[in-house]
Amino acid sequence: MDKQSYLNINPDQVSDFAKKASDLPVVMLNLVKYKALVPESGMTGKEAYKEYMRKAMPFFQKANAEVLFYGSPKHMLIGPEDESLWDDVLLVKYNAVSDFMTMVKAEGYPAYLRAQALEDSRLIHCEPN
Repeated sequence: MDKQSYLNINPDQVSDFAKKASDLPVVMLNLVKYKALVPESGMTGKEAYKEYMRKAMPFFQKANAEVLFYGSPKHMLIGPEDESLWDDVLLVKYNAVSDFMTMVKAEGYPAYLRAQALEDSRLIHCEPN
């Protein structure tokens, strides 16, 4: 049985997220696994994701989003030794849920580039305690 991949926003989950979210700042945790090769561009997934980030950066800036961290996990310190790590981790802070929602719905937002670059991903909404 093939492993299921998650690349695009689930409309039901986003609707629930938008309804329940407070006006507190939010951090979106992105976990990504890159494709070895992106057929549409001939680039590696990592190269294609960097192109997505380059084209998405004006949308992040317009949303007053702050990239807190973009890097690669290296060592599993707590957890199963045989579990593979994600290729990269990205933490982005938004001042409000509405900023995130406006950004991802903006005309021209390059979500398709993100989906092309990735084999699998997770996008997790986090709030401060």
